[in-house]
Amino acid sequence: MIRRTDNDLYSIPGGQLELGETLAEAAVREVREETGIECEVTGVIGLYSDPKHVIAYDDGEVRQEFSICFKAKPRSNSLRISDESKEALWTEPTELDGLQIHPSIRTRIQHGLSNSDIVQFT
Repeated sequence: MIRRTDNDLYSIPGGQLELGETLAEAAVREVREETGIECEVTGVIGLYSDPKHVIAYDDGEVRQEFSICFKAKPRSNSLRISDESKEALWTEPTELDGLQIHPSIRTRIQHGLSNSDIVQFT
C-alpha cells in the first residue's frame, strides 16, 4: 500500500502507460517508482471504470479514472517512498479497515484478495 501525497489516502500503486512499454512493464515500473519494490506481474484482477470515481488534479485537470489491476509477486521487499507516496507499507488484510481508502480502490483490493481466477469488469 502507499499513502498518496496528493489526497492523503491509502491506495495501491498505479499510474500511466509510457510510450514504448507494455501494460505489464508499466505496472512493474509504477510499483518500483512508488514503493521501491521489484515485482513480477502474474495475472489480471480486473478492469475498472467507475463513472463516480473522478479525479481532480491541482492543475485543474479533471479525469474519470479507469484502471487495469494486476496480480503480482514481489521480487524484493525493501520499501521506500517517492514524490507520489509519503508512506509505503506492507499490511495484513485485517488491517485494511483502519486505513482511509477510496471505496473504488477498496473494491479492487477486495477483488485481489479473493483469489478468484475470474477477471472483474466494472
